[in-house]
Amino acid sequence: MGAMVPVMAVEALQDFLLGAFPPAVHNRIGRVESIAPGRVRMRLDPDADCLRPGDLVSGPTQMGLVDVAAYAVVLAHIGPQPMAVTSSLTMNFLRGARMAPVMADAVVLKLGRRLATIDVRLWQDDADALVAQATAIYALPA
Repeated sequence: MGAMVPVMAVEALQDFLLGAFPPAVHNRIGRVESIAPGRVRMRLDPDADCLRPGDLVSGPTQMGLVDVAAYAVVLAHIGPQPMAVTSSLTMNFLRGARMAPVMADAVVLKLGRRLATIDVRLWQDDADALVAQATAIYALPA
């Protein structure tokens, strides 16, 4: 992958995400922590609405964070394009995610003219102890 230069700053990307999603789900989309070439890190502080039985962060909550992180890393590198949309998402749950902050590291594997392929890894206390891993493909606007 060639040198990828972000075109959005953390604050601009977070503001765009808050404008793109309805206020009712703002507590579930996470917060942009950092942007680097080809990468975005997001953080979700789960609340009781994000839990499944056993006091674990639910699969749908984790998948939502993955999808938003993939969207964020694409937008960070192509600019604010509301119509970049998920084409495919494959999720692997590796261990239970406790009721604690969940970090999402999204890395662009390939950014083409029409499709972007993104690897997203979720973790809590240790980036080497993943709670989930996903591959997302985004269709990019013409």
